[in-house]
Amino acid sequence: MDKPLDILIIGAGPIGLACGLEAQRTGLDYLIIDKGTLVNSIYNYPLNMTFFSTSDRLEIGGIPFVSIHPKPNRMEAMEYYRRVADSQHLKVHLFEEVQQMEPEGGIYRISTSKGEYRARHVIIAVGFYGIPNMLHIPGEDLPKVRHYYFDPHYYFRQKVVVVGANNSSADAALETWRKGADVTMVVREPTLGRIKYWTKPDLENRIKEGSIKCYFSSRLTEIREGEVDIQTPEGNITLENDFVLAMTGYQPDFSFLEKIGVMLSDDNKRYPQHDPETMETNLPGVYLAGVICGGMDTHVWFIENSREHAVKIVKHISEAGKAQPPQV
Repeated sequence: MDKPLDILIIGAGPIGLACGLEAQRTGLDYLIIDKGTLVNSIYNYPLNMTFFSTSDRLEIGGIPFVSIHPKPNRMEAMEYYRRVADSQHLKVHLFEEVQQMEPEGGIYRISTSKGEYRARHVIIAVGFYGIPNMLHIPGEDLPKVRHYYFDPHYYFRQKVVVVGANNSSADAALETWRKGADVTMVVREPTLGRIKYWTKPDLENRIKEGSIKCYFSSRLTEIREGEVDIQTPEGNITLENDFVLAMTGYQPDFSFLEKIGVMLSDDNKRYPQHDPETMETNLPGVYLAGVICGGMDTHVWFIENSREHAVKIVKHISEAGKAQPPQV
């Protein structure tokens, strides 16, 4: 393209869409690009997932989100964000991956799997659901090991080990058990972790009655085709096993940030450098929005507390002098 965009937004999740809405309302020329589908992370959530937040806290751009229950589910959220994108005629390119970004003549040149763009400003609003935290144990690469859980029916009458202590683990354990799986949980900590208040008592009761077996202060040490090894406080044990659901969390794609020059903290938190008032990074004209701002602390930023990033960023870009190309 000859004329550079005012803003190129990387990521078509709720926060990327919120940035697009804000740019559109401000009269800025923008484009949203995502390597997957619309709200790709939500699409990959478990089939029956219910949000922590009420629907009003998941709204973007002041557009009402009406749901049947106070806590909307995955299907309702996808319907809402699809309707927002359609009704507001948001400019979104899907299944187009950003491969390279570099400064050129005071603006940024962005190369993707389908083309090339130039933009005065770039907003990085990618999520963290694309890269799972690995167990780093023998056998983790077997086909029976899953780092994403979707539908419980698949595990009917199967011996399933669920690794983890938080929401994803709780949902996977309870749902697969209710669909006929023989479920064993392996939890590193001595207790269960962050679990929705309406789910935790259910899981605790299932563990207490023995319907779901749980090894606390334990870890999976090896996975084989028909069994697994678990290190417990009472010693090592081997269990027959058909599937392992490793619900160990996910992390942002730090490699892309490093590749384009966004500085990260040198501790294990890997916080990307940015101004919390404007969300601008150490790269002039490059901004962060959403969960990516928290580095490895992926439980700090949610839709409900990061949707305001869109307002901060577009306001900063729209201020006197910011409409001009940044000095890069």
